[in-house]
Amino acid sequence: MLKRLITGLIFIIAVLILTAIMLDRWIGWKTSPYIFDDLRQLPERKVGIVLGTSKYYKGGRYNQYYFYRIQGAVNAYNSGKVKYLLLSGDNSQQSYNEPLTMKTDLIKAGVPASRIVMDFAGFRTLDSIVRTQKVFNTDDFTIITQRFHCERAVFIAMYSGIEAQCYAVPSPKNMMMIRFREVLARLGALTDLYILKREPRYLGKPESIPTQHSVPTGIQGYPAVSPEELQELERKPHKK
Repeated sequence: MLKRLITGLIFIIAVLILTAIMLDRWIGWKTSPYIFDDLRQLPERKVGIVLGTSKYYKGGRYNQYYFYRIQGAVNAYNSGKVKYLLLSGDNSQQSYNEPLTMKTDLIKAGVPASRIVMDFAGFRTLDSIVRTQKVFNTDDFTIITQRFHCERAVFIAMYSGIEAQCYAVPSPKNMMMIRFREVLARLGALTDLYILKREPRYLGKPESIPTQHSVPTGIQGYPAVSPEELQELERKPHKK
């Protein structure tokens, strides 16, 4: 009796593992036509969304995934493949702000502040993708992240009726554990989409890309000045 139970348990575990692998590969196959490793072959889009990750690991070591995403975003912008960069990430803690960190590094790399928009409510990949459509009114955009992440992000977009594509930036060499976690993340995404029917945690009021600003009299005009400069000017009292 015990032997049968053990055999049955092993069989069930084997079926679950095989199912997870098959679903993982199905997502990869389904999204493959919309993922580009070569920047030269990437079709042009107005908006490129950079999916956030931490700049440093807990031990203080630099996160190569972050580096490659930032460099990929810079390359996509400089090559004219995207005109604006939407930085979507987690800002759930006062001391942790993925969009602001990315913006700082992109500006240092030469991307104008007027071409950068931040999404502080990109808590999950699903939130980032759906918010890009529903909040930022963008239905045809380029995702910038690693290939394994591209596949899940594009799959979420396809399910949501969004015509997204992805620029797959390089990945660090040692990513076996990350790849294992990605299989679990895809199972979670399938559960969210098909069973739980989850929506983003927070939507908020719609915003446009680029963000619309009123330009004070006598100023050269947006985007010759950054949104931050305009906001500062608008706070100052106007002379009558």
